[in-house]
Amino acid sequence: MTRNTETKDGFTAEERAAMKERAAELRAAQRRGNKRAAEAQDCLDKIAALPEADRLIAERIHAIVTENAPALDARTWYGMPAYARDGAVVCFFQPASKFDSRYGTFGFNDTALLDDGNVWPTGFAVAALSAEDEAFLAALVRRAVADG
Repeated sequence: MTRNTETKDGFTAEERAAMKERAAELRAAQRRGNKRAAEAQDCLDKIAALPEADRLIAERIHAIVTENAPALDARTWYGMPAYARDGAVVCFFQPASKFDSRYGTFGFNDTALLDDGNVWPTGFAVAALSAEDEAFLAALVRRAVADG
């Protein structure tokens, strides 16, 4: 695996590409008035375009999130599949191919209700998904969107 080094502005080519994708997402959302169906389709299209290993995991994560937190809206965020409540991203899948990483990551933003004491995990490495792994993530997703 090769890692891209930072450029003089401090960002890798992959990071710069992700920022450009986010800017394009915002422009597209503005043009279409943030229509949920279009954003959900963008998410599905992004998943379909992933390399096979990432796509298989992203498809399972998409199913886990949509089954366990149907109130979240599927969308893209920095070019990654993401799931939002009231416009704020709660969780997302960062494919390994996004930044030439060894594994993908399923992460939660601060809008997720996962607080547990003073320190708690908000990102999980995902190299593959067993039934047990899927149950674990499903429980986290349900907890992340639980009221109060």
